[in-house]
Amino acid sequence: MKILPNFLSFRISAKGMSLQKRKMDLITENIANMDTTKTPKGVPYRRKFLTVQQKDNFRNQLIYSGQKLKLKSNGAVYFPSALVNTNKNNDISENLTSKVVEDNSPGEMVYMPEHPDANEEGYVQMPNVNVVTEMVDMISASRSFEANLTAFDASKQIAKDSLEI
Repeated sequence: MKILPNFLSFRISAKGMSLQKRKMDLITENIANMDTTKTPKGVPYRRKFLTVQQKDNFRNQLIYSGQKLKLKSNGAVYFPSALVNTNKNNDISENLTSKVVEDNSPGEMVYMPEHPDANEEGYVQMPNVNVVTEMVDMISASRSFEANLTAFDASKQIAKDSLEI
């Protein structure tokens, strides 16, 4: 019997934690710049957020050579042998791409005639950062990070328990 190391669950959880950390870093940057009315580009700071996308869509992964998955009469899902991935180097966590995107929505116009960035009517365009939205996003990212950490710990415990058998 050959024992192959399979740490895919660790890599998936680690990728999830890495993405959530990047989201929290962007949220921190947004909150820190919520009063920056002029960046080096000469415009107010724009809110940044992380988009995560799968390289191959789920449907393309399930359909192979025109074959579709069929349900047996007992309701179980049947995967034809042609659909089973035998490539050991294929990493599900590497199938994700992430990109930092700037929100192009305009910020609020605030009347501050004494401000150096005020226009001729005395209004200053503020960054489009809303602290309430950022805090909600931070709580969501923090909870997602914790969920990935819990899954990582569970995988670690399963691996540890399997060695004790």
